[in-house]
Amino acid sequence: MNESLLRELVPAVIGILVRRGADFAAAEDAVQDALVEAVRVWPDDPLRDPKGWLVTVAWRKFLDAVRADTSRRHREIRVEGEPVPGPGEAVDDTLRLYFLCAHPSLTPASAVALTLRAVGGLTTRQIAQACLVPEATMAQRISRAKRTVSGVRFNQPGDVATVLRVLYLVFNEGYSGDVDLAGEAIRLTRQLAAMTRHEEVAGLLALMLLHHARRPARTAPDGRLVPLAEQDRGLWNTRLIAEGVDVLQAALARDRLGEFQAQAAIAALHADARTAEETDWVQIVEWYDELVRLTDSPVARLNRAVAVGEADGPRAGLAALAELDPALPRHTAAAAYLHERDGDPVTAARLYAEAARSASNLPERDHLTRQAARLNAQLRR
Repeated sequence: MNESLLRELVPAVIGILVRRGADFAAAEDAVQDALVEAVRVWPDDPLRDPKGWLVTVAWRKFLDAVRADTSRRHREIRVEGEPVPGPGEAVDDTLRLYFLCAHPSLTPASAVALTLRAVGGLTTRQIAQACLVPEATMAQRISRAKRTVSGVRFNQPGDVATVLRVLYLVFNEGYSGDVDLAGEAIRLTRQLAAMTRHEEVAGLLALMLLHHARRPARTAPDGRLVPLAEQDRGLWNTRLIAEGVDVLQAALARDRLGEFQAQAAIAALHADARTAEETDWVQIVEWYDELVRLTDSPVARLNRAVAVGEADGPRAGLAALAELDPALPRHTAAAAYLHERDGDPVTAARLYAEAARSASNLPERDHLTRQAARLNAQLRR
């Protein structure tokens, strides 16, 4: 490990944590804990952005310490046998920071970018990938947002919709990225749900719970990515699934459908199927139709094309996929899967290999490479 680099980074990282609201002593402790983690991880996995990594891990260590201290104090003052009032824990400064960074002077896109960088601890590269824009574009967006709010008094919190978007992106990065942020996103969304009956807050919480319930089955013991259809459903967390379904049903009953409720409904249909073969793909396509109507999202259209391939056959899925931009992330992987299901292993193997070369993370790249190798081995027989 480069000691001179560490000497340069430590004061800067401590300063960032202090600006986020940590006191100096707690920031020092958190950075020291992060350095211990760095000693373990960095020699085997050199990082492109060591400062971003240290900030993310140190901030997570700080939040863990705050939560542990808060829980300890709650236990000390709680009367034995008396339940804690209310459905969730008290709102902490982290959620307030999310609202303050979503300042009215910023556009929603800029507020999302700034909050992910300043509070969520994500790198510019991670934010760019999540928002489907080039890294240089995202760097400019964050710089403009910083200039916009410089000198602004942060006494006007942003709106719920922008904060929800940030929490959603933090959860997605934690769910599939290198740093575990998913649990923190769920914790903050629970707090927000306890503060408001906003149906999209409930929809996002349900979506997170349903996805997080499947997490134990997403990877094999050797770290290999396990596709949904191949997952051991006995490993799914049934308690989280039941909670997610209950939260979703209460939100849908308000009859004000939003994108997070629609996504949660799709996740609930997957969770409801005892086997992959029993999945109700027809209903899933219908929910994707609603999601596309609500968002016109290219990612939703891509996922809909795969669902159409399951409901109506791979050629129907390929036809739906042909209407989308081939540069869309995971477009090539989806095409490979549908071509394999259509009985064209030669094209599927080529596309799997192509998709692997552009995969955004190592587990996904490894999975796609294995798929290509499997088909090529079959073709050589």
